[in-house]
Amino acid sequence: MIFSKVGKTYSFLEYGRTHYENVAYFNFETNPKLNETLEENISPEYLIPIEVKSADNTKAKSLKVYMETHKPDYAIKLSTKNFGFEDGKKTVPLYAAFCI
Repeated sequence: MIFSKVGKTYSFLEYGRTHYENVAYFNFETNPKLNETLEENISPEYLIPIEVKSADNTKAKSLKVYMETHKPDYAIKLSTKNFGFEDGKKTVPLYAAFCI
């Protein structure tokens, strides 16, 4: 099963806005200049990168780029896979997004 263009980003942004005081959304694939902006204006150690994947193919390209560039302590990947931790990424199933 592959989900595409069904409002995943919108849903998670709305969830964030409802439950957290501050929410920011960055797409490093569509706007590579964000890397420069982030380095100049925001200290990456204050950020926990999160990527959402709903397809069976869960290779997180933009998350990988972010992690290689900014070297965070860890990142979170929401996907169809079960809980896990590998290569500095905490995997959380989509149904358990509330756990983060």
